[in-house]
Amino acid sequence: MSYQKYYVPEQSKFPILAATALFLLVMGAGGTINDLGKPESNSIYILYSGFAVFAATLYFWFRTVIREHIAGVDSAQLQKSFVFGMGWFIFSEVMFFAAFFGALFYVRNFSVPWLGGEGEKGLANMLWEGFEATWPVMSTPDSGSAFSLADKNMSWPGWGHALEWLPLWNTIVLLSSSVTVHFAHLALKNDNKKSFNIWLGVTVSLALIFVGLQAAEYYEAYSHYGLTLNSGIYGSTFFMLTGFHGFHVMMGGFMLSVMLSRSVFYNHFDPHSHFGFEAASWYWHFVDVVWVMLFLFVYIL
Repeated sequence: MSYQKYYVPEQSKFPILAATALFLLVMGAGGTINDLGKPESNSIYILYSGFAVFAATLYFWFRTVIREHIAGVDSAQLQKSFVFGMGWFIFSEVMFFAAFFGALFYVRNFSVPWLGGEGEKGLANMLWEGFEATWPVMSTPDSGSAFSLADKNMSWPGWGHALEWLPLWNTIVLLSSSVTVHFAHLALKNDNKKSFNIWLGVTVSLALIFVGLQAAEYYEAYSHYGLTLNSGIYGSTFFMLTGFHGFHVMMGGFMLSVMLSRSVFYNHFDPHSHFGFEAASWYWHFVDVVWVMLFLFVYIL
């Protein structure tokens, strides 16, 4: 049985730079959240520098990989490594969101009922007398609480106001984008680059629309509902889950826009060699699945 030679790239500083950038990004993000409301905090600049270094590292790193592929120095075995690498990356993202969904499940099914006196660990009349275990948690009898509780939640408003409800439109837009990116993939497999570019362009446009709608939803939550990151456990879990998902939508949309520019301006990809686009489309479908779960467990149930 014969084996292809496995291409081993030359030594690179990109992994070190990426690790440094992620360290700055995580430290900056944690510091920014902890320092909310402190105008003298510099954590936001650490966060921005982490983003900048990470973006620059990915740009030059991926450019090198693309050039190597175009030059034909990689092999089928290396392509398999790319597939496994993207698979493990998406799996790590699944675990990332599983932790947040797990936190939501624990709060809704254990912590809040316990505070309301339910179950063997119920703490009724010990912390907040008269507290009722309902979700979303919109009130607290603790007059000294530092939380500014919301006046209204983002849950399902009923069929009478369904068309005015932004999360429903977000869902329609994002699920439609999953269909359009699939159509783009089919067009590329059929060697129809014009159709591929059109469908991929529509997908990128839908991604931008989703981000715009979510920004409008956040404005509505802050300005009209009084729902903020500091609105108790409901505000924390709501913005933690939807905010991280929105960030992943922006990442996925950027990946797809890069693939679109590669196709339109450089004529990259053909029916048999387009893993860059495939990887981005896999990630986009993952983002869509996460939103469906968010829509059910954060907004509906």
